[in-house]
Amino acid sequence: MKPSLVVLAAGLGSRYGGIKQLDGFGPNGERIIDYTIYDAIKVGFGKIIFVIREQIASEFKEAILDKWKDQVDFRIVFQELNSLPVGYELPAGRVKPWGTAHAVWMAENEVNEPFAIVNADDFYGRNSLGALAMHLSSLDDKKLLGCLVGYELARTVTENGSVSRGICTLDNRQSLTSVVERTHIVRNTDEKIYFDENGVQTFLPNETIVSMNLMGFTSQIFSEIAKGFEETYLAGKTDLKAEYYIPKVLSRLIAKGIQVPVLPTIDNWFGVTYTEDKAWVKKQLLQLVRQDQYPSNLFPG
Repeated sequence: MKPSLVVLAAGLGSRYGGIKQLDGFGPNGERIIDYTIYDAIKVGFGKIIFVIREQIASEFKEAILDKWKDQVDFRIVFQELNSLPVGYELPAGRVKPWGTAHAVWMAENEVNEPFAIVNADDFYGRNSLGALAMHLSSLDDKKLLGCLVGYELARTVTENGSVSRGICTLDNRQSLTSVVERTHIVRNTDEKIYFDENGVQTFLPNETIVSMNLMGFTSQIFSEIAKGFEETYLAGKTDLKAEYYIPKVLSRLIAKGIQVPVLPTIDNWFGVTYTEDKAWVKKQLLQLVRQDQYPSNLFPG
């Protein structure tokens, strides 16, 4: 059975200033997710599930799905605030989405096989998606398993501001032992990369392995996500912005003694955290087109 791809496309894009997952970046206005879909079909994903906000459903269908109809099996699910595991109720005043782990959990009814997750506004590279598809195809879906594609930090940093990255620690088997979120990573004028914590800058080597939320699981992960929701829910009673992030789910697997392989990649990641990133992303995509890695128009005719 072919693995599935779950696309997280419900983000609000507060720093970008718009619905960046629907913004055009390719030579003919292609969205970043169009390139991910193109690659996913080529490397063997059999079904694509989009997790979106209901408010953008019609716009999303016109911009994305109508262009790819008949080429792959598409599903849409909505990330709703009041869609929670059994036994939980929406706290009064909550308006912010519950985070990436909750977004993945929303796809439970559409996935019965190993699957990958991607962000709609991130470009990951065909080699990365291909390695992930191959690994997922080898997994026993009856077991609770996960994996992660690890990027070199220097291949993921924007010049237009600070970024957050999950800094990975690996054991000698190249399996994940921890992911620590660093929220203020910058490339300084000396071209070296640092993260800032309480006003103290700490150097990070270019080859530091980071998570860009390109990872995969067997479908057993959905029940594990539900079990881990309590911590965020309790925090959310006093902090209405508390979120449940997917790295927390990885940490639960590691705590259970489950090996989480980190698949290496030499691909460059790029995305649009800031409005200023748009010109740079358009340049990267145009370069890939000129290198014949993609057709000049993904939707001829």
